[in-house]
Amino acid sequence: MDPKPEAWAPDFTPHAWSPRDLRFLEPFATNPGGLITVLRNLPPEIVGALCSRASRAEGSLLEVFLREYIYPIVDGDDPELAAELESTVAFLAQRGFRNILNNHRAQAFYARWLSQYGDDSIAQMTGTHVLLWGVSQVALKFIEDQRVGLEPIEKSTRYVNFGHKVAGRYLYYVPAPDLERLGRREDYLRTLDRLFDTYVALLAPLKRWLRSNFDESDAILEKKAFDTLRGLLPMATVGQVALRGNAQAFEYLLNRTARHRLGELRWFSQALKRELDQEIPSLLLRLGDAKAGDYQDYLAGREESVREYLDKAGLATPPAPHETAVRLVEWDPEAETKVLAGILFSSGCLGWDQALDQARGLPPKDREEIFERYLGGRKARWYKAGRALENAYLRFEIVMDIGSYRDLHRHRMMTQQRQHFSAAHGYHTPHEIEDAGIGDRWGEALEEAGALATSLAGTDPLLAQYAVPLAFRVRFHQWQNFRQFFWEAELRTISQGHPSYRAIEQEKYRQVRERFPLLARFAQADLDDYPIARRGTEDRIRQKEERIASGLRSRR
Repeated sequence: MDPKPEAWAPDFTPHAWSPRDLRFLEPFATNPGGLITVLRNLPPEIVGALCSRASRAEGSLLEVFLREYIYPIVDGDDPELAAELESTVAFLAQRGFRNILNNHRAQAFYARWLSQYGDDSIAQMTGTHVLLWGVSQVALKFIEDQRVGLEPIEKSTRYVNFGHKVAGRYLYYVPAPDLERLGRREDYLRTLDRLFDTYVALLAPLKRWLRSNFDESDAILEKKAFDTLRGLLPMATVGQVALRGNAQAFEYLLNRTARHRLGELRWFSQALKRELDQEIPSLLLRLGDAKAGDYQDYLAGREESVREYLDKAGLATPPAPHETAVRLVEWDPEAETKVLAGILFSSGCLGWDQALDQARGLPPKDREEIFERYLGGRKARWYKAGRALENAYLRFEIVMDIGSYRDLHRHRMMTQQRQHFSAAHGYHTPHEIEDAGIGDRWGEALEEAGALATSLAGTDPLLAQYAVPLAFRVRFHQWQNFRQFFWEAELRTISQGHPSYRAIEQEKYRQVRERFPLLARFAQADLDDYPIARRGTEDRIRQKEERIASGLRSRR
């Protein structure tokens, strides 16, 4: 019999709180000593400001909460304000708003209209914020695959040092029951420790090389070093994410993870449900129904069912290694015409067929003039293009390093499908690694990890993902409309962007421009090169955007 989900819980404790810390945390967090906690009793602005720190904070967000929002008042110079906070904390700990307001009436409402009658829309009216500390990149990508209703901010591998140890060990997840079953635990620990050891060892020589080649501050060059070396981090690397979601989205997330083949996700589902039940129990009652169990089986089993058939039929063949590449593999030859039809449709009283026929008959001069009037007034990328661009689609197949893919993965509203994280497509080596003379150690660590991942994949492709470093490539496709293409290309080619995904987005833009020059010329893509990302001040960035917009206008 398989172990219970608790067997896959991460085997470290994130916090060592003092009794004083816990006294101030417990009224505001359901599980301050655990890996998953739900925030409560806090004003929206504090919650938003706190969760926004997830991408840059090296430690727990609860540490940030104490350091910046509690102790400056408790230990400050205003004794009356400190006493007021102390009394508020005591009140929340002893009573809490839920015990004073008629919370039972609200719970009865949801139990009846959501659980019994299935009125799903009311589950979108409330939600909460969850802090996850210690979840692997494999699990995080699965969680963040969810398109609607969840709003995550994740700890950045670009700006934070992941080389620190906690209680004598690096922060990576160990799927112990699976590794022990396969007799690979020691191989796994040795290989992943070497990846982190190499990451730590190469920081100093890379920083020295960067200082000798770039006239930038130490702070900027340090972030550049983290950014360059993050390819050594395995997908088992644990991170922190702040997650806001409505109740409907959390219900779906729990259904997706409850019976997943990865034990870490089953543990996550159980642990998250336990914390959410302290805040929104009436909104999750349906998870105990037999119908929910059937649904969870379906979600967990459909991919495996297809894979079993492919293996049986001899249709599953190993992929050939691929270099980093972008291919526009599908597009609508009438894309520009359909966008024009969308503009005409919303600007008058024509039916769609009539608008499309009229767009097809427009001479070039009129087409250009309509596009100019619809898109020409955008002065910067954050002037969103109109919805008429949603009437035509593009499909890109992309092979790129996993580290940079994680940023493009954040564009969840479009359709994205990826293959398993694996060593099948080789790995990417930034030119800075070679130029700094540290390519040998980089390659040796990645080769060892790639061999482990390939070996594990022969038995369990899902499990093997944990051993895959971020430098290895993943193949995925994007099916996006032109409005989504504009937004992604304009955002991901700015000077602050990572070089890897900037190159991908620039190439996407070039391929679209070849086929749709009239429409593409209104996309404010930046085709320049920047050796150091995020080097510009806000004024310089704004000037750059204005220069691009001015250049677009002059080319028309």
